[in-house]
Amino acid sequence: MATLLGSESPCTGGKRRNCNSNIVTKFTASKITGQGFSRGTQLPGGLLQERDKRAKWHGIPTLLQKLYESSHPNSDLSHAHSFLKVLSSQLSMEAMSFVTEDRKTAQESTFPNTYTFDLFGGVDVSLTFFVLYALLNSVSVTVNDDLVKDCLSVLYNCCICTEGVTKSLAARDDFVLFLFTLMTNKKTFLQTATLIEDILGVKKEMIQLEGIPNLSGLVQSFDQQQLANFCRILSVTISEPDVGNDDKHTLLAKNAQQKRNASPSRAEVNQVTLLNIPGFIERLCKLATRKVSEATGANFLQELEDWYTWLDNALVLDALMQMSKVSCAAYSSHCLYESSLATSPLRHRLPQSMKIVHEIMYKVEVLYVLCVLLMGRQRNQVHKMLAEFRLIPGLNNLFEKLIWRKYTASNHVVHGQNENCDCSPEISFKIQFLRLLQSFSDHHENKYLLLNSQELNELSAISMKANIPEVEALVNTDRSLVCDGKKGLLTRILTVMKREPPDSSFRFWQARAVESFLRGATSYADQMFLLKRGLLEHILFCIIDSGCTSRDVLQSYFDLLGELMKFNIDAFKRFNKYVNTPEKFQTFLTQINSSLVDSNMLVRCIVLSLDRFESQTEDVKVVEVLSECCLLSYMARVENRLSFLFRLINIINVQTLTQENVSCLNTSLVILMLARRKAKLPFYLNALREKEYAEKYPGCLLNNFHNLLRFWQRHYLNKDKDSTCLENSSCIPFSYWKETVSVLLGSDRTSLCAIASYIDEPFMDLDRDLLED
Repeated sequence: MATLLGSESPCTGGKRRNCNSNIVTKFTASKITGQGFSRGTQLPGGLLQERDKRAKWHGIPTLLQKLYESSHPNSDLSHAHSFLKVLSSQLSMEAMSFVTEDRKTAQESTFPNTYTFDLFGGVDVSLTFFVLYALLNSVSVTVNDDLVKDCLSVLYNCCICTEGVTKSLAARDDFVLFLFTLMTNKKTFLQTATLIEDILGVKKEMIQLEGIPNLSGLVQSFDQQQLANFCRILSVTISEPDVGNDDKHTLLAKNAQQKRNASPSRAEVNQVTLLNIPGFIERLCKLATRKVSEATGANFLQELEDWYTWLDNALVLDALMQMSKVSCAAYSSHCLYESSLATSPLRHRLPQSMKIVHEIMYKVEVLYVLCVLLMGRQRNQVHKMLAEFRLIPGLNNLFEKLIWRKYTASNHVVHGQNENCDCSPEISFKIQFLRLLQSFSDHHENKYLLLNSQELNELSAISMKANIPEVEALVNTDRSLVCDGKKGLLTRILTVMKREPPDSSFRFWQARAVESFLRGATSYADQMFLLKRGLLEHILFCIIDSGCTSRDVLQSYFDLLGELMKFNIDAFKRFNKYVNTPEKFQTFLTQINSSLVDSNMLVRCIVLSLDRFESQTEDVKVVEVLSECCLLSYMARVENRLSFLFRLINIINVQTLTQENVSCLNTSLVILMLARRKAKLPFYLNALREKEYAEKYPGCLLNNFHNLLRFWQRHYLNKDKDSTCLENSSCIPFSYWKETVSVLLGSDRTSLCAIASYIDEPFMDLDRDLLED
């Protein structure tokens, strides 16, 4: 441990250092011994005391000298602790000031005590106590827990107030692993967890959980409160590091990175490590679904906002709960959290509802960990456990009493999965809950657990009335694991979604959660279940009549509308009933055309549905809707399909393809595949060529499309999941996707279905390799 901390031994030959000797003598001695100054506290005490008055160091260098001299195994640690408490008090005041100022960039002049402490080697001096702690523990000598807590507090205060300290500690791998061993002590757990969280947040290389000594035993020793806080640490270790916003990170770069890193990432290895801990997922499910006794005050939401601006994180809330149980005096000399809380004017305002805030903060962390695991490589294993431990019914029972008790304003920016969020606790909780449901439902047969028994019976009745077989996943659903009560979770989400203001970001997550229930192979019964609850009319109101301007919300509603209407003639009939004036239809088209990246999935749905309906002309109902529906009539005109095709190809290129806009490429392919089925592919390709010449840039569009299709082959032919999604969502066999792309990329310039045939030789640019990194 001494070597990993990089600090010198607390004593040399058992002799106390003479800190009051002349500085010249000290420099001379250092030349002879070869041991120069390694920290500011090695300067003569007299010099430090004299300079202290002018520099306003508040005696910190002198205290550090005394602390260092008391840090050897044979010293009286009570003396060391007395010095440490004084230092901790001085640093805590600055740290709390920093926290309450929304963590502004630390400046040395703003936090002089912390800066002075670090300048004179205070961090290294503090670390020597952990060496001492490990040494004494190895020979079964007990060290005062309060001493350890104050050491942790001092280090944490330095981390949040002085730039560079956290990174310096993060670079000491053995020290980071050593910190985990301190979590076995309940008295030091809170401070240790807080420090670890800050360190891991800046650590360049993700820690490997399997390297933590006896991790399984450590986790199993935690009570539920500790386990919830431990999830804050786990969230850093199981999430892929941010490389900018995922949606903005190009697929080209991602594919190149995957080639370089073929082996599982550290985050994926850490996920497996967690899943191998006996009882881990079961305990998280119990934490996520446990109930809280309600005793909310009338001004609870306002109080919640007041608390959140003051409290730094869930770990501080733990201290708040402790303080409400123990007298203030018992904590007056403790670390930053307790000492600051004890003097806070908010102390006398701790209502019973504080327990609910506490529980909300816990559940945010737990749901995040479960959500990440659900999206990992072990998804099926996690799904099976979440179903077995009745996570969904448990969340359903909490929905009205805790999750969506009240309306919460949410006008903040929609955050990505890995982005830090500065939302209030209730907003974070709702968003994380919706993210979890989205991940749970997406392309998985367990999605029917979001319904109750009566709602499952309703789906069966819809299938029977339509004379179609029930979906196999519905038949196989274990009804002992579905939601209880009058409504299932899916129905509850629909209810609250209709109450949200037009631009509320909750609408984005609610729509994503409902859309994930519909994704995959299209189910007529699932669509009718939602149509009967007025979902289509609500979406159209939001798009056309509500004045919604949020692109994120509109995109989520376009995607949901596409899944809801796909191949469903009843949905198109309902659409035509709502959009019953030319003005409404024009507003709808304007919204679609304002951003094809956002609306192209809906365009794809309309094109696919039109193609199917045109093959069902023996059905009187279909013929009637085809002749009356303004939307189908609009898409039936070939000039409109060509307009969409031209713009879809024109707004993307290989270098700008992301997970968000690659759907534009697939939608353009759907239009051309359907044209190929009807032997009209040459007509569409020639139309693109004519458009190029009309716009006076011949070859540009078709060269770009050719390169996009080459990328498509590399991207999709090695990804089973992606290809399955394409097949299920379009009802077009993936073999036909591959075949159509091969035909379009054909090198035979006499082929009327090859792109190369429509690019004149002077403008040909098909050989340039744009696909390499």
